[in-house]
Amino acid sequence: MNWASIRRYSARLLMALLLLVAVLVLAVAVNVVGIRIAGSIDGWERWMAAHANAFLVWRLLLYGGTAWGWIWMRRRVRAREPEGASMQRLVRLEVAAVAALLVLEVSLLVQAG
Repeated sequence: MNWASIRRYSARLLMALLLLVAVLVLAVAVNVVGIRIAGSIDGWERWMAAHANAFLVWRLLLYGGTAWGWIWMRRRVRAREPEGASMQRLVRLEVAAVAALLVLEVSLLVQAG
C-alpha cells in the first residue's frame, strides 16, 4: 500500500466517522428537544408510544428506499464485476443486512409487548 492510497482510505474513514458522530449528535438533540417539549422523559415515552404506528410506517418507507437503492447499486456492481467473488460478497452483505433488520424489528416488537 502506498501513501496515496493510505491517505485516501484515511480520508474516507474520517468522513465516515464524522458522519456517524453527526448522526449521533442529531439523535441526542432530537431526544433532548422532545423531552423538553413533552415536559418529562415519561411524557416523551408516552408520546413515542402513541405514535408508534407512524414510526413503523417511517421505517418501512426507509427500508423500501434502501432496498430500491441497493437493487440499483447491485445491478451496477454486477455489470462492472460479473465474476462470482463479487456476487458472493453481495449475497453475504444482503443476508447480514436482512438479519440485522429482522433483529431490530423483533427487538422493537418485544419491547412493545
